[in-house]
Amino acid sequence: MTERLSDDALSQLFLDARSRNAWKKEVLPESTWHELYEILRMGPTSANVSPARFVFITSDEGKARIAPLMSESNAKKSMDAPAIVIIAQDMDFAEKMDVLFPHNPGAASWFSAPEVKEATAFRNSTLQGAYLMLAARALGLDCGPMSGFDNAGVDAEFFAGTSIRSNFLCTLGHGIDEPFDRLPRLPFEDACEIL
Repeated sequence: MTERLSDDALSQLFLDARSRNAWKKEVLPESTWHELYEILRMGPTSANVSPARFVFITSDEGKARIAPLMSESNAKKSMDAPAIVIIAQDMDFAEKMDVLFPHNPGAASWFSAPEVKEATAFRNSTLQGAYLMLAARALGLDCGPMSGFDNAGVDAEFFAGTSIRSNFLCTLGHGIDEPFDRLPRLPFEDACEIL
């Protein structure tokens, strides 16, 4: 039976966790990124489509490639992070359905319409990006998710000649800045309805 997480765990994942803008300069082992993926890949997606693809940019050379494609403020706050992750989506995700949904050999056909494929890839890669952040926080890492980059430029630089397109970026590591005051969130009454 699933049990409620402790208050400490909820605080680490949500209540006290904050986006970070400055990072401890450190090199984390590749095993960190492997462990992170092994956790996040278990999160649910529609029909197990799993369209997200992750590029963990950890080298100075890789960071030099992505920096000019980020807004100036995002680049400045990202270069010291142990990893800048490109969360992307494979638009040909349906080609893996024989592996990911083996009990239904016709599942790939569900995504043949371009608008269905596009919506499914975007929705589910975004979900998987959120799983990345929760898994990172569960492993004791901080996150800095962001837009503010040139999607077409990132796609040309990192995914040329493929069916992969960027969705958003997220820095990972151990934050060293003092988090600013949490911005307001909508109360239940403004965001929710019970029918």
